[in-house]
Amino acid sequence: MDRAIERLKWKSRRGLLELDLVLERFWKGPGRALTPQEAAALERLLALPDNDLLDLVMRRTESPDARLQPVLDKLRTA
Repeated sequence: MDRAIERLKWKSRRGLLELDLVLERFWKGPGRALTPQEAAALERLLALPDNDLLDLVMRRTESPDARLQPVLDKLRTA
């Protein structure tokens, strides 16, 4: 699991400063205790283009998949 988390942290480096700030706070807080299901959901979110991910985090759009919601909630509160 540690290797998977390190990969997710690497994928968290984005091209938008706003996302970088959100993801940096996430990894310092709730991201330290991800379940395997949350890690899988985060991987799906990180596969999205930057602008789409930012829209989800900023609540400009709704999540297309309810399974992503718990991780989105953690990103939003980080």
